[in-house]
Amino acid sequence: MSKRKSSSASDKPHKRVRPEEEEEDEQEEERGDGNVNHSDEEDDLLSKQMPIAGEVVSDAGIVESITLKNFMCHSLLGPFTFGPNVNFVVGNNGSGKSAVLTALIVALGGNAQATNRGLSLKGFVKQGESSADVSITLRNKGRDAYKPEVYGPAIIVDLRITREGLRTYKLRAKSGQLVSNKKEELLSILDNFNIQVNNPVSVLTQEMSKYFLHSKGEGDKYKFFMKATQLEQMREDYVYIKATKHVTEEKVQQHSECLKDLKRKYLEKEERYNSLASLDEMQTKLEELQKQMAWALVAELEKESKPMKEKLQSDRRETEKYDQKVDEWKKKVKEAEEKHKQIQEQLEGITQQVQELQPKSAELKAKVQRENTCLKSSEVTVHRCKANLRDLEKDKVQLSSRLKDLKLSISQTTGAESQARTERVQQIQAELEDLRHHISTLGQQVDQYRNASGGAKEEQGKMKREHDVLQRSIDANKRNLQTMESSRSNRLRRFGEHMPAFLNAIEDAHKRGKFKQRPRGPLGFLISLKDPELALAVEVCLKGQLQAFTCDNHEDEKVLQGLMARVFPHGRRPAIITSSFLQNVHDTRRRAVNHPEYPSVLQALEVEDPVVANCLIDQRNIESILLIKNRTEARRVMKGSNPPQNCSQAFSKEGDQVFTNRTYTAEQTRANYLSGDVEEEIRHLQREIENQTGQANRFQQHMRKLDEDIKQNDGLLRRTHLEQKSTIDKATKLQLELTDLENVEEPQSEDLKPLEEELQEIVSKISSKRVEYDVARAQMAEFKASYEKAEQEYKQHKEQINTVAEEADSIKEELNKTDQAVMKCKHHKKHYDEKRSEHLRSIQALEATLESKEQELQTSVAKATEISPERLEVRRTPKSLDSEISRLKVKIATQQEQQGDREEVIRQYKEALDNYNKMAQQMKHLNSFIKCLDNVMNHRLQVYSELRRFLSARCKYYFNSTLLQRGFTGSMTFDHKNETLSISVQPGQGNKADLSDMRTLSGGERSFSTVCFVLSLWAITEAPFRCLDEFDVYMDMVNRRISMDMLLKVAAGQRYRQFIFLTPQSMGSLPVSKIIRILRLKDPDRGNNDAQNGQEEDQ
Repeated sequence: MSKRKSSSASDKPHKRVRPEEEEEDEQEEERGDGNVNHSDEEDDLLSKQMPIAGEVVSDAGIVESITLKNFMCHSLLGPFTFGPNVNFVVGNNGSGKSAVLTALIVALGGNAQATNRGLSLKGFVKQGESSADVSITLRNKGRDAYKPEVYGPAIIVDLRITREGLRTYKLRAKSGQLVSNKKEELLSILDNFNIQVNNPVSVLTQEMSKYFLHSKGEGDKYKFFMKATQLEQMREDYVYIKATKHVTEEKVQQHSECLKDLKRKYLEKEERYNSLASLDEMQTKLEELQKQMAWALVAELEKESKPMKEKLQSDRRETEKYDQKVDEWKKKVKEAEEKHKQIQEQLEGITQQVQELQPKSAELKAKVQRENTCLKSSEVTVHRCKANLRDLEKDKVQLSSRLKDLKLSISQTTGAESQARTERVQQIQAELEDLRHHISTLGQQVDQYRNASGGAKEEQGKMKREHDVLQRSIDANKRNLQTMESSRSNRLRRFGEHMPAFLNAIEDAHKRGKFKQRPRGPLGFLISLKDPELALAVEVCLKGQLQAFTCDNHEDEKVLQGLMARVFPHGRRPAIITSSFLQNVHDTRRRAVNHPEYPSVLQALEVEDPVVANCLIDQRNIESILLIKNRTEARRVMKGSNPPQNCSQAFSKEGDQVFTNRTYTAEQTRANYLSGDVEEEIRHLQREIENQTGQANRFQQHMRKLDEDIKQNDGLLRRTHLEQKSTIDKATKLQLELTDLENVEEPQSEDLKPLEEELQEIVSKISSKRVEYDVARAQMAEFKASYEKAEQEYKQHKEQINTVAEEADSIKEELNKTDQAVMKCKHHKKHYDEKRSEHLRSIQALEATLESKEQELQTSVAKATEISPERLEVRRTPKSLDSEISRLKVKIATQQEQQGDREEVIRQYKEALDNYNKMAQQMKHLNSFIKCLDNVMNHRLQVYSELRRFLSARCKYYFNSTLLQRGFTGSMTFDHKNETLSISVQPGQGNKADLSDMRTLSGGERSFSTVCFVLSLWAITEAPFRCLDEFDVYMDMVNRRISMDMLLKVAAGQRYRQFIFLTPQSMGSLPVSKIIRILRLKDPDRGNNDAQNGQEEDQ
């Protein structure tokens, strides 16, 4: 739990020393405060009670200013600037005094219950507002300043409370720079300044003061004393330490169990040393097992030969099945090629349609831009007319005011009734003119807000779609960047994060003999480029083959699929191409393209493994594909009258795929697998991600701004509608009243005619300018309608193009699928061709293997006869016999090692014994530490009792001293055992035997006694500022004056400390002093909750 630091009250309460320069200034101020008069006896008494102001200095932690916004029932209070010493916050009930104090408590970490103004923070937010803000500036000067190099001479604490009751802090330096937004930093600041807003001595609220005045329980007064002196916090700390000690004792008890385990291990080591076994029986058993092993191998070879003979007969019968499969796939290849040709022709038609729609799209876009330019120009004209109208209205108001003054002087001779009527007519005319202008302005605002809200919503939808597309691109680039960064140390990682582990698994399986031929792959890793500029072209050409693997037979394919399922548990897996491995590259001279200037894909690659080269030739026909760097040259070569012989297609270095009758643009812009410069690719991806992230952030900022604009415009639109309706009703009523008044003739003066004519001319100009303004608005509306119409046509045309493009994408996808289907059919046809050849070869290989097995069987029988001349009937397998022989050999070796090296057993035994002794010694030290802690705690508790007794005595002394200033006598009785505090007071000079409880006193006497008690607590506690809320509310004038004099004298003696007093009194009788500042709050306006600001007075 969080613990506040507390200074011991037995130390000197004022520990900060003021420099010499500031001490001289302080003494000069004391000499200048001659207006506050007190008796010599009071001065002597206070000199004993309070320390001299020159002894201390630091005023760090006092409140310099506070500002409230939407707090409680106030829209705006402040900013209030407080003086460094005495401050009076004066105002009637409801003016905001208690709101200032409540904001001070909440902003400096206090909870809602401590304010006695609400049960939760959300109750402090003004009705109808979403949040409340409080800003407090704390002084940060002197030797007790908190991080002055960071915050400067002042610390600004900004608090925001939301409607949901959430509280957020922002701690700023004097310059306004944000330093921290963590509450832990605020707690450190409060600890440094010793600010305790929950301590009633530092901040005594009205409710706490009233509770204390009317409290009948002596236990409550005692709790008040303990909390004010922080003795309660010390007691809680001691309780916490005692509980922690009990937990430590429990842990020591647990460690004692560990000590038993160490002893048990030590005994086990000793027993192991003493136990040794015989080896003769194990040696005999080993020889018997070796004989059984020899004849078990013979039986296993005989068993293996039998199924091989059966399989050879079965394979010879299955040759016809392979012939049927080859014919079946020949037919499927032909059907797939016909379907591919049909889809290709359909795609060419859609591509032509898109190209025909592009010119009109550009034309419509230019039209939208022209209409937008006209609209902007008309908006400038409207704003200019509006400004001219505003200037004329200002001239009209000035001239009307002058006419009104002249008519007032004339009307003095026409009688009181005529004068009142004339004034009323003028007032109504002025109000009507203002209302008409206001109604016109409101109409413009309604249109403006409605158009702004609709435009923002439309733009927001468009921005969201663009942001989604951009985010998908960012995610794809991040995945590519992660792959590229992983490939710095291992190029294999370009082909997938799991690829290195997959190749290791293949190598391990090959070593264990699971593959007849080791699979090759990924194919892209086993090839390299002669010209790096052709990397993108080769990648687009080979596509999925770059990540594919190739196997020699279907048995190997099944094993490879099992490894993939283990290494690639989720997501896409690399393709597997099954084709017989050959030692030499295919002879492609008859069907390969040979161009004098441009290489084929086969010629552009460096492939060391013939298996890889043959796989790419079979799957992609790379010997018949040209690579031409320039796309224009590629089209010229392929679409000319004489395309190169045996050339099926060509690729440019940008990845464009060029056929004799069509061209496809590549969607990929950079090579991912074959590029040579990894660092350049990483830098490119990082720049692209950075640019896209910045663009995404701008999108999000713009979308948030659009959200705010939409909410703001909708709210303004609703309020403007209501205001417009109420204004029209008001204008109608005034017009009726004006008609009645104008029916009465009024005497006119000839001197007013020039001014009235000038006024009429201005009114005429206003009407003319208003017509011009209306025309400009109408023209702007026409331009806007034209712009919206043009934009709608452009969007419809764009959507038409997108629809056609989406149709083309689906057809492209279907074309790719049919292309893959053609390749798949060819692959299967080739597979069964190879399968038939492989089947014939396997029959030949099986015959050879069977012959080899027969020879191996004869050799094994000869070896077994040498080991055991008589054949043994063995039922166990060679594997189980070998396992038992290995275990027996290990056991024999282990026993021999134990018998030969006894020192190791002795060493382990001694090590276990040392660990046991070490743990026992640690347990002894821990028990000693706990005992020492008990002694220390007992001593600290004794000191705590002495400190409590000392503070009680000081509190009694200061209480009696302050009571004597009015001639009161009293006593304080502390009962620390029962935790009670009894206070008795006798007004006037009387017998101490006549002392009575505070409950028998009058309200003023009780309030005065409370002030005395608070002053006595002030004397024994320390805080940078002290606040009292309506401390004199129950006092009569005499008690109030005496209490005020006491408080001012205490403040004069403590210039380093700040005092804030909240009172409904006017404080007009205060003496004139530089140290006193009065903040007067305006009276509350019950009908309107607008901002209320205080007025400051320095006395």
